[in-house]
Amino acid sequence: MNSQHFYKFKITTKIFFSFLFFTLFLFNETTIFAQKKDFVVVLDAGHGGKDPGKVGYRNIKEKNIALKIVLQIGKLLEKEKHIKVIYTRKTDVFVDLWERGSIANRANADLFISIHCNAHSSQAYGAETWVLGIHANKQNFEIAKSENSVILLEKNYKEKYNGFNPNKPESIIGITLMQEEYLDQSIQLASIIQKRFKNELKRKDRGVKQAGFVVLYQTYMPSVLIETGFITNKIEGPFLNSIGGSKKIATSIYKDIIQYKNQLTLNSVAESDIPKIIDKKKLKSKQRTPNLDIIYKVQIAAGARKLATKSYNFKGIKNIERIKVGHTYKYYIGSTPNFKKVKAKQHYAKTKGYKSAFIVAFKNGKRISLQKVLGKS
Repeated sequence: MNSQHFYKFKITTKIFFSFLFFTLFLFNETTIFAQKKDFVVVLDAGHGGKDPGKVGYRNIKEKNIALKIVLQIGKLLEKEKHIKVIYTRKTDVFVDLWERGSIANRANADLFISIHCNAHSSQAYGAETWVLGIHANKQNFEIAKSENSVILLEKNYKEKYNGFNPNKPESIIGITLMQEEYLDQSIQLASIIQKRFKNELKRKDRGVKQAGFVVLYQTYMPSVLIETGFITNKIEGPFLNSIGGSKKIATSIYKDIIQYKNQLTLNSVAESDIPKIIDKKKLKSKQRTPNLDIIYKVQIAAGARKLATKSYNFKGIKNIERIKVGHTYKYYIGSTPNFKKVKAKQHYAKTKGYKSAFIVAFKNGKRISLQKVLGKS
């Protein structure tokens, strides 16, 4: 080989290995970034600007308390790795209900939390958390109507909301259908919130409730609206308005978000990413010898409508199982005692568009905690 050919060979070899190194580096970096996708939380401080919300004891305004709590929740969450916080407002400004949902949707958020305060002519007190649903009774409709009436302050609200009228019950029915896929996860978060309010903060638990809130219907992810307490109550109002009180509420909700995220991660991550509290060797051993008493399924949807279990109703997915729980129908695929197989089914459901699909466990036909099952594996 003469010197000219040797020189060309040397240059070509250098280019090849440089390209190979770059490709490997890019692949590894892409993989790392994919594994570190942020969990996006949108925090919505109710009302604001020209809309004060409810006005309570000693002229306490709902908009101010909601903003105070939201900013404190956000401050805590921003210290967490791989959590991204987005606010619908950070100051005393008016934001359309339509825009609040749009902010969450544009961010492809994993969670939407709207903070509010309650009010009543009596000395009622306590906290409650709402998820989207058809109003179960007149009282629930009146509460939703009160919050939804904010749209009357917006310009061109009839065009924005396709003729939606907050004063008509029939308008509520139509807005609940798009959120049904996320209903179960919304209820899961709402239950966590109420449990901590009751057990740690010793607040009166007014429960998890459903109503047709427009701000929840606008979002395409698990969403809740928290009524943190009654600002018309002589004790609870000043508590919510105080620095210490709002901090306690904010810290509680922050812990709830972390707990929900951890539970969701347990349902969604690959086997190699299962938290350290789980013995991986025992888990693998269990997968080789499945516990036939435990059946795993993938829940892909939940809602008030009773759908035929045909593939055309579920984006082409076959062998759908429908179970009625209370007033809600839940839809599952992949009944198996093998955890590895059900993970594959979950992945399949997500490729078909069910991004919120998650794994559940059953024993003797009764749903049990997946975390406990895996933790004891």
